[in-house]
Amino acid sequence: MYPDNLRYTKEHEWIKVEGDRGRIGITHFAQSQLGDIVFVELPKIGKALRQMDAFGVVESVKAVSDLYCPVSGQVLEVNSALESKPEEVNADPYGKGWMVVVKIAAPKELDKLMTADKYKAYLAAEGH
Repeated sequence: MYPDNLRYTKEHEWIKVEGDRGRIGITHFAQSQLGDIVFVELPKIGKALRQMDAFGVVESVKAVSDLYCPVSGQVLEVNSALESKPEEVNADPYGKGWMVVVKIAAPKELDKLMTADKYKAYLAAEGH
């Protein structure tokens, strides 16, 4: 449910490091809390982000939530398929439901993020 090869934020985003790039999405926990996702707003390619900047919005039948960038970087790719199929975030949050790819500007920022085990412990401590 929480792949070991990812890093996690307290705001329930994940990042998969692919060389000097990071593929980002929301966790299984986040999508399950939101319920059926009906709309995803993502940034433009080229946008520069700082660690924990809001980079977009996910809207579900229950709530509207900001999306936060786990690391500083420049947006290289956006998952434009989510415009017509936002439900992919629910169906496959770590695969087809990815949101953006950034060029990682400060790799040391990854050290501030949680491993899968720490994220699971964080969820448990929060009562989830």
